[in-house]
Amino acid sequence: MFVAKEGGKPMNSMNIQGISALNPKKEIIKINALKSEMAKLRVAGYARVSSDSADQLNSFSTQVNYYQRIINGNPMWQMTEVYADEGISGISVNKRDDFARMLADCKRGKIDRIITKSTSRFARNTLDAIGVIRELKDIGVTVYFEKENLDTATLTSENLLTLYSLFAQEESMTISKNCKKGARMRMSKGTYVSSNPPYGYRLINNELVIEENEAEIVRRIFQEYLSGKGYSAIAKELMADEIPFKKNKIKWRPQTVGIILKNERYVGDMLLQKSFAEDALPYNKRINKGELPQYYVSNTHEPIVERIQFELAKILREERRENINTDCKEYPLSKKIKCAECGTTYRRKETNNTVYWVCRQHDDSKELCGGRKLPEEKIYSAFIRMYNKLSKNYGNILIPLLTQLEKLQDLRTRNNPEIGTLNKQIAELAEQNHVMNGLLSKGILDSALFISQTDELQKKIRKLKSAKLKLLEEQDADDSIDKTEDLIDILESGPDKITEFNDSLMEEIVAKMIAYDDKTIDFLLINGLVLKERL
Repeated sequence: MFVAKEGGKPMNSMNIQGISALNPKKEIIKINALKSEMAKLRVAGYARVSSDSADQLNSFSTQVNYYQRIINGNPMWQMTEVYADEGISGISVNKRDDFARMLADCKRGKIDRIITKSTSRFARNTLDAIGVIRELKDIGVTVYFEKENLDTATLTSENLLTLYSLFAQEESMTISKNCKKGARMRMSKGTYVSSNPPYGYRLINNELVIEENEAEIVRRIFQEYLSGKGYSAIAKELMADEIPFKKNKIKWRPQTVGIILKNERYVGDMLLQKSFAEDALPYNKRINKGELPQYYVSNTHEPIVERIQFELAKILREERRENINTDCKEYPLSKKIKCAECGTTYRRKETNNTVYWVCRQHDDSKELCGGRKLPEEKIYSAFIRMYNKLSKNYGNILIPLLTQLEKLQDLRTRNNPEIGTLNKQIAELAEQNHVMNGLLSKGILDSALFISQTDELQKKIRKLKSAKLKLLEEQDADDSIDKTEDLIDILESGPDKITEFNDSLMEEIVAKMIAYDDKTIDFLLINGLVLKERL
């Protein structure tokens, strides 16, 4: 047997096998990576102009232009969009359309980083600010605040941001308190005028001036009410005649008619501080039910209706409240109660001096439906309990519901590319206006030419804003928000607690009732909310 030797020693057969042609020596070749450009950060700017100054439009366009320059000037950044809310308070994020649209784009992965002026521009509510920033951090979006030099990408930023947001919140609360103090001083002197004029008036030079077309409708409402018509009948006729209400919407409801008939401003007087904003954020508005003093000021502006008409309408309201008036219905519960088993409407029956409401089908034949009869007094008692619970807790029930409905509405509007295009066009025209102002101030542009050009720009801007408003209104598919707001208004202006059945309140807040048996009943409210109550 032949044995190979290496250095005089026999070689192992395994070593011979390792270097054979069947097992060549391992060779490693390094392949260098291809050079590629680093992915750019997709950066958005956010601006907000919160004052109502005359130069607001220029300030708005200046901020938009600033963020465009700063983002486009960084080679490592790619500009997505500059989001800007014009003339809107920063106390809450709920009413800022572009802010909401920006957050939606972040969630869809379109934005990596946001740049904004300061924490006070971003939000004046600490809870909102921290909540939004944490949500953005969870999806990998950072925010840089220029004034405070804060970057949420760093580890310690959130603690600092909380501090700065608290400062911004304190500033907002101080401004709010000073404004309320000034307003109340003007109320006590009788010189205060609300910035929200009632239907039939316009606010011109801080005075209420009659708008004659609307004033005629106010007079018509008083005349028809005094002729014997109820709130519902008047509202239906105004709708049938296509009479526009506020914002040119043909929305007349019974409670709207009632509010007009009760408003002392139509006789030239003003009751000041009917409502007030809470001192704590987010400054929820409440009806003044004795918490703060009120001031009644007579003969402050030109009246629309005669004082005798107003007083007669007041007397008539009191009479109708005392005597059950169901506006063309025989009884308060007529056509209100539905049988859960067969869907038939309940009818009224009186047996042994006791009033009951029974399912029509069951009343005709017990074999057709097993619905039970309901004592009227028990239904009234159930409504009283339901109303008192709702009146006490509507802030915890209806306010969050309204917020959710508004968020759902926002989802239908803020993702619309047409709205983004309109915002961009508005900003571009505002920028042109800003440039022309600069040329005029330097004496380069003739004043006559400036006036004609700026007038044309303003017309285009108003047209674009009108198109944006129309687009937003068209996307509002239902009136759940309006009816929830109506329900809140009714509860805020109504009694805190009732001890007797009130048919007017029943008519205003309950759409119908569903009877399941003789133990429970569902109250379906005008906004679709269902509240169950035991009989």
